[in-house]
Amino acid sequence: MGAFKTRGGSDWTPSYLTDINPTTCIGCGRCFKVCPQDVMALYGVDAEGTILGIVTEDDDDDFDGELNRKIMKVEREQDCIGCSACSKVCPKDCQTHVPVDQLGG
Repeated sequence: MGAFKTRGGSDWTPSYLTDINPTTCIGCGRCFKVCPQDVMALYGVDAEGTILGIVTEDDDDDFDGELNRKIMKVEREQDCIGCSACSKVCPKDCQTHVPVDQLGG
């Protein structure tokens, strides 16, 4: 794998989003808003921690009264460009990023 460079020619290593901890994530959506690739999606969770499904912006559905909280999940990891913008805005530090040179084939 070739070396990654910034526009100015400095070495740079992309660090890809691989996981979001559902226990510590508060579903604030900050990461979603800064992601240029739509890698994440907001999910509804019930009181037992069961994931109910994707919550859309224009969706007022509370999953038949079962919605307890919301969390972000990695939805399209293959679209991540490794910019780490999401980790910079996360108030709970609940994301896992892996440098490109440490990802398994």
